[in-house]
Amino acid sequence: MAFALSVPEAVWLWSGVLGYTGSAVAAWSGVTVRRNSDAIVLTLLAAGALMFAIAIAERWLHVGHGPFLNMFEILLSNLFSLGLIYALVFWRVPLVRPGALVVLPVLLILSVWLLAVPSGSGLLPPTYDTVLLWVHVGVGKVFLGFCLVATGLAGILLLKQLAVTRPVLGSLPDEALLDAMAWRIMMLAFVFHSLMLIAGAVWAQDAWGRYWDWDPLETWAFLTWLALAASLHARVTWKLPLWVGWLLIIGVFVLAFLTFFGVPFLSVAPHKGMI
Repeated sequence: MAFALSVPEAVWLWSGVLGYTGSAVAAWSGVTVRRNSDAIVLTLLAAGALMFAIAIAERWLHVGHGPFLNMFEILLSNLFSLGLIYALVFWRVPLVRPGALVVLPVLLILSVWLLAVPSGSGLLPPTYDTVLLWVHVGVGKVFLGFCLVATGLAGILLLKQLAVTRPVLGSLPDEALLDAMAWRIMMLAFVFHSLMLIAGAVWAQDAWGRYWDWDPLETWAFLTWLALAASLHARVTWKLPLWVGWLLIIGVFVLAFLTFFGVPFLSVAPHKGMI
């Protein structure tokens, strides 16, 4: 079904992109000039998330369903959820704030991608639109949000090891503290990923008459769960070098990213799109 962006929706979208862009610029500028820019970063990040929330509401009024189906809608909803989750964690857990130097550029990449894809929409079957769908999608977004927070910390710790960035990032908190925080957040991500799989299986039974069918999205989601479980097990069982652990965290996020934004749109199974 063709659907052109309304003027108000386009305004909210661009406002959200500008909010995230300003937040990223403030974060990197603050590090470069060695000034605390946390308040500006948080304000612009929260404002951007709010703009995307309004854009979702505006679109919902036009198409008649939530942002579940195509790449445009998935990117839009994740830009809102990822920005909101990171803003809340940034606000409440000061130790994660250095990761903004990695997290915010990721959000900018998603923003550019959003602006480049068609904004058309499809039809959501009434039998799909149940409470379980919202639970399944919601806990999945929380999983990806926590995974992104941990990836920000892992990424900034790896950047700190480079000679070219060490003078700029030398004032970061102790590596052991950031590393421990990153893994605690990954444990939370594991809980929400597990809930996503369970809720998704129950929803699939209502929608398609089966709990699990090993279609591409289900398979990749399970592989992501296994990778996260294996990484947490390796972290607890073996004394891995810190940098290996950081690469594991980033690897899990990359796998999750491909699962959320790649596999559903290449699949010919019922999981065409997000659902």
